Amino acid sequence: MAKVDVFLGLGSNQAPERNIAAGIEALRQRFGEVRLSPVYRSVAVGFSGSDFLNAAARIRTDIGVTALKDWLTELENRHGRDRSQPRFSDRSLDIDILFYGDQVGTFDGLELPRGEILKYAHVLKPLADIAPQRVHPSTGLTLAEHWERFEGDRSLEPIH
Repeated sequence: MAKVDVFLGLGSNQAPERNIAAGIEALRQRFGEVRLSPVYRSVAVGFSGSDFLNAAARIRTDIGVTALKDWLTELENRHGRDRSQPRFSDRSLDIDILFYGDQVGTFDGLELPRGEILKYAHVLKPLADIAPQRVHPSTGLTLAEHWERFEGDRSLEPIH
């Protein structure tokens, strides 16, 4: 299988600086070059909790969607991810596959491209930062165009 570009969303609100940095380091060790967005601070969505730090990353890989999803789940687990909590809750480390090449559809229960891309500023903005000209296959618009037109809460604070 040829290598494909995979875009990931990273988030944490429990020791977020440490956990985001550890997640990025693990991605570098496993996949080599990692292209990173700026890191943004945003309020918790869907529950009352500490602010999150969020970023996007691009990796290149030849492993399949399911194997990558499994590897990321194990990485989250190693960093203390508590899966007994509700979907919207505090997270030590959350890494979501946003785009996997040009795949569209549901793969092993994973919706691609991820629906949250167009719903939340903390997902869309970092992604648009690292891939502004990437076309969203469901809309035909670039990520930069989506950010320009984004009507949701844009409350993000760049931290570095």
